[in-house]
Amino acid sequence: MFKEKYFLHRRLGLLVASLCVFATMPSYAADPLPVSDAPDNAAAVPAFRISSDMPALAAAETSSVPSPSSVTTSASTPAPSPSAAGPVISDPPPLFEKSIPAPAAAPSQNVTINLINRLVERNVLSKEDAADLIKQAEQDAIVARNQAVQDAAVAAKAQAPDAAPPDAVRVTYIPEVVKSQMRDEIKQEVMAQARSENWAAPRTFPDWVSHFRFFGDIRVRYEGDNYPAGNDNTGGFPNFNAINTGAPFDKAGNNFPPEYDVDQNRTRFRLRARMGADIDLGEGFTAGLRLATGNDDNPVTENQTIGGANSGQGGDFSKYAIWLDRAFIKYELGGLPNKDFSLTVGRFDNPFFSTSMIWADEIGFDGIVAQGRYEVIKGVTPFLTAGAFPVFNTDFNFATNQPAKFTSEDKYLYAVQGGADWKINDDFSAKLAAAYYDYQNIEGQLSSPFTPLSSADIGNTDDTRPSFAQNGNTYMELRDIVPTAANGFGTINQFQYYGLATPFQELAATGRLDFNHFDPFHISLTGEWVTNIAFDRSSIASMAVNNLSPNTNTFAGGNSAWLINLKLGKAALENRWDWNAGVGYRYVESDAVVDGFTDADFGAPLTGTNLKGYTLFGALALSPKVWLYLRWMSATSISGPTYKNDIIQVDINTKF
Repeated sequence: MFKEKYFLHRRLGLLVASLCVFATMPSYAADPLPVSDAPDNAAAVPAFRISSDMPALAAAETSSVPSPSSVTTSASTPAPSPSAAGPVISDPPPLFEKSIPAPAAAPSQNVTINLINRLVERNVLSKEDAADLIKQAEQDAIVARNQAVQDAAVAAKAQAPDAAPPDAVRVTYIPEVVKSQMRDEIKQEVMAQARSENWAAPRTFPDWVSHFRFFGDIRVRYEGDNYPAGNDNTGGFPNFNAINTGAPFDKAGNNFPPEYDVDQNRTRFRLRARMGADIDLGEGFTAGLRLATGNDDNPVTENQTIGGANSGQGGDFSKYAIWLDRAFIKYELGGLPNKDFSLTVGRFDNPFFSTSMIWADEIGFDGIVAQGRYEVIKGVTPFLTAGAFPVFNTDFNFATNQPAKFTSEDKYLYAVQGGADWKINDDFSAKLAAAYYDYQNIEGQLSSPFTPLSSADIGNTDDTRPSFAQNGNTYMELRDIVPTAANGFGTINQFQYYGLATPFQELAATGRLDFNHFDPFHISLTGEWVTNIAFDRSSIASMAVNNLSPNTNTFAGGNSAWLINLKLGKAALENRWDWNAGVGYRYVESDAVVDGFTDADFGAPLTGTNLKGYTLFGALALSPKVWLYLRWMSATSISGPTYKNDIIQVDINTKF
């Protein structure tokens, strides 16, 4: 009796312990396992074991659990003590040694249900039976899951529209760790391709963008134009550019021609904005574009007077025009400071080493130019620049109001300059050059005799007048007007245009000496001299209509000019509080250079030639990209009526 009760207690304890074990195991739903979540290898499903430490059975979800050697009762069912229950019974032999009979009932996917079925079938529990039942239940669940995976794979294959190739491998389940690894590998491959091709990498741009270098600058200027007392305001400064770009002037009329202001002070605010791009085309080719502001198509300045109404723009907060300022294609070999050759066509920057006495700082050249430099000995690098530039092309239908057209009057500039950069020693360097500028057909030509009866009548040499000019050059009348009864024998209808009285063949020498011993403090001395070797005083004197001596009314112009500038301080303003300053003097006779291409600020509004005077300037950097600039210029006329002018300019500049 005692022994039967003892074994009954043992069996009940094992039953409770088994139920506790499987209560801690992951629950397998009665529904079939989804194909996508089925393991790749059914044999890899963990085999659950019973350990001497019952709570450790909760770790059955791990992929590998060592097989224990014994089974004990649950803590919730205490074993009888020797004094109360009789002699001690030794533990049964190790589990998992008996063979497992085939199940009588259909296996379930739930291990706990399979165990209960076995307990019901046998009605007797022993230590060996419990181990057998647990192991059999695990294997039953494995069999059921494998069958479910196989059935799902067969069904998916049957529903596929196309049969897979014979060597294809169908994956019905991909673990999350594999999915994550695949995502990372695909992402790395895509990003590597995107970075190499610059089409989708973060903070990068398509490949073509890397070939563009964008740049620009903005300048806002205050300018005060002041005239000392004593200037001639009796009509001695006609504006020939205004006449030649409008209707011809009737010199027999009672009105003055357009005149320059020489006695009323003016204050102006001016704006200059430019935006451009350099484009790398590969294989040595580049291109350039730049847009700029401007009151008009003036070639020597991009200033836009703020609030100044002109040609339908400006004033009353209206918008300003933007002009195509640069557009060129360039081919270059070498590309080194001491070894380079380039060929440029289009509209480009001034290619010549010069000062603003010959070429204004902002002027652009139209045409073709070749440039080369090559170091012949260490520190000495000769250079050569040569080009051809269309200055003016006759209207294709000149004259527009006549069926028979006039001869073309195209104008060209042919120019060549040679020089050398010379590094004398560690402290001194120099640059010297000589240039020859030969203008073809730039001078005015007297027309065939005719009698204009209205301002619309055209002379056959009208297109020899400058299409743009400033002030200072000597002018001549272009039209040979025949006095007849129709024009009152020269007393009425004297409609006249004006052209340059002299040809221009300029010979120029330019030099700069730099002293760098106190670097970054820099001293630079620049000088330039030019003369117009085509100037013929005697022929000009017979036809000149300006630049006449006030006392004798004879021609008093000249053909030479020179300039000298001294600059101190930082050569380039690169950091905050960098500065430089300088002083300069120039002497430019009336016909030394073409006034339409020289400095656009000195002597304003009578900028151009026939002027002498001083310039003082200074610049201070507020940041690497922003700086202030102050300039004072004092100009006086050399010949002709008295003219004096003082200009103060205050600029704030930025570049980007």
